[in-house]
Amino acid sequence: METVLKQLRSLDSKNATAQEISDFYNEATEDYSFWSKDFNMHFGYCTMGKTLPFLRNSMLNEMNRQVLKRLALEKGTQLTADLGCGMGGTMRHFMKTHKKLSIIGVTLSEFQVVQGNIFLNNTKGIIINENYTNTSIPTSSIDGAVAMESFCHSGHSISCLKEAHRILKKGKKLVITDAFLKKPPSELCTGSKYSYDGLCKGWSLDGIGVIDEVKKNLNNLGFKNITIEDISLRVAPSVLHVPFAIPLFLIKQFFKGKKIKPQSWNNLKASFFALLAGLHRSSFGYYIITAQK
Repeated sequence: METVLKQLRSLDSKNATAQEISDFYNEATEDYSFWSKDFNMHFGYCTMGKTLPFLRNSMLNEMNRQVLKRLALEKGTQLTADLGCGMGGTMRHFMKTHKKLSIIGVTLSEFQVVQGNIFLNNTKGIIINENYTNTSIPTSSIDGAVAMESFCHSGHSISCLKEAHRILKKGKKLVITDAFLKKPPSELCTGSKYSYDGLCKGWSLDGIGVIDEVKKNLNNLGFKNITIEDISLRVAPSVLHVPFAIPLFLIKQFFKGKKIKPQSWNNLKASFFALLAGLHRSSFGYYIITAQK
């Protein structure tokens, strides 16, 4: 099999992947282009005095900056991985900031592979069509790995954490940004359970990991210096854009005479469930996890 390092030169990616998540992103990517002109497929980070809460793209790119900061990459040539990279928005931001950085993005969506690699043309980045729980990336070859609202599609399973540990060089870091449960699903109240089920169904999630269990799994896999930051209040301003952004997108699609795809409706419903979940602070939180191999 061709190594990923060779793929960076050839832009050849062919592996088949899980159909449900692939279909989700094949259909949903146009929605995200409305969410972010840079194709940032995640929520944002609001810093008073630095980002304005009504400028969504500024907050989304600030989240990229916060994640890159926590990777603590060296200044020289570095190779990183974006596990669940979407259209490569975060990858492009990283490479603009760190001029000697090369990035491998992993996605299940064939559409994102094709279109994302067009956006990455003439950069040191490539998107490959693989499952982030079982990649062809060589063992101990990566100087940093990120997973921004992507590991939730596998329920923040131990398999995705294990694969991230495998590909990282010793001493290098994994940074995860995502929503997590603060208690097991069986202990959620009626309102929290309703929100949880709606999120999982609308966004094709395997489930949302329980933050304490994820930390325990990271420890058991051999990660050290694990830092868990609750940034729910930093993320909240970008979440509040949801009830305006997605309905406006659907209205524009309607007046353009375009058929609204089923996944667009699911995105709309799931986004409102995300808002509802944010009201249940005792059950849900949004975190940045940093863990060193």
